[in-house]
Amino acid sequence: MRLTVTPENLLEWIALQINMVPLPLLHAQIFPIVGKAVLEAADKGVFEAVSEGHQTVAEVATHCRLHPKALRELLDLLVVLKYLHYRNGRYTLTRISKRWVLQENQESVFGMMVFNNRVVWPWLEQLGRYLQTGEGIQYHDHLTSEQWTYYQNAMLAATGTEAKEFGRKAPVPKTARLMLDIGGAHGQHSVALCRRLPHLQSVILDLPPAIEKAAPLLAQAGMGERVRHQPGNALTDDFGENRYDIVLMSSLAHHFSDEQNRAVARKVANALKPGGVHIINEFIRPEADGKSGGVGTNLVGNSMDLFYGLTSTAGNYSVREIQRWQTDAGLKLFKVKTYLSIPGRAMVVAQKPG
Repeated sequence: MRLTVTPENLLEWIALQINMVPLPLLHAQIFPIVGKAVLEAADKGVFEAVSEGHQTVAEVATHCRLHPKALRELLDLLVVLKYLHYRNGRYTLTRISKRWVLQENQESVFGMMVFNNRVVWPWLEQLGRYLQTGEGIQYHDHLTSEQWTYYQNAMLAATGTEAKEFGRKAPVPKTARLMLDIGGAHGQHSVALCRRLPHLQSVILDLPPAIEKAAPLLAQAGMGERVRHQPGNALTDDFGENRYDIVLMSSLAHHFSDEQNRAVARKVANALKPGGVHIINEFIRPEADGKSGGVGTNLVGNSMDLFYGLTSTAGNYSVREIQRWQTDAGLKLFKVKTYLSIPGRAMVVAQKPG
């Protein structure tokens, strides 16, 4: 899946083919405006207002307390981006907005949009410094209580669709009874597997500030004690020995260095029962030779690699790098499962011999 410039007529197609269109100008001028416009529209309640029947510029402006002229410019851009329809002076939501943007929809990415607008956007101003020093923000060390709330809502929004696919496709033992979900916070991946395997229970190991804000989100799943939190730190805690049938580490490896991930993999291997599986669920960095282990595209893999480098210093890893952590820890390679709903992500799965 790629973000491309699409010609609207033959002349524009020719102009693109003969390199007459300054694509870097689009990247530098248009794309930042588009991204910020969508974030602000969600954060200011524009989509909700239209959904509730405030469909003219004046009605939306009054409801959202926005300037009519500025709002009209925003709404017209959202029409071009196919978030809105426009007819006879009224705006309505498209299928994309109805499914993915409205706050109350289970699959909505609204939480991620608010987090990116209020917390992440200022981080991007530090990209130049990161490129000079290689030192990331390490944002987990600096989040305020309010930002932790935004963050957990964002993570829940980001995994809503993925967790369902994970629950269907994760190659786990059918007889599994106990799972360790490292850094699982909101617990959606654990919930998905526990709903698939009726005898499975899961322990979510995460930082105390994450658990404080994620616990209400997990409670909404109604799993009771089958999925429970345990305060801890993956880098310093011992996971025990021969305890778990499944150990999942989702969206956490990109926060750790190669050495730290190797150390965690060794603890995981010790904690798994024979035949148990270790799943590292991540955005994948494509290999330098263009190969990505059959996962994703350069746009997704490389953009997230840069983003995680900026925010956590480490960044993404390739499938082969992840598999080396697992094999060096004594696990045997099992499967690599990719996602249809989230291009560029994969489950890299290894198994403990036995």
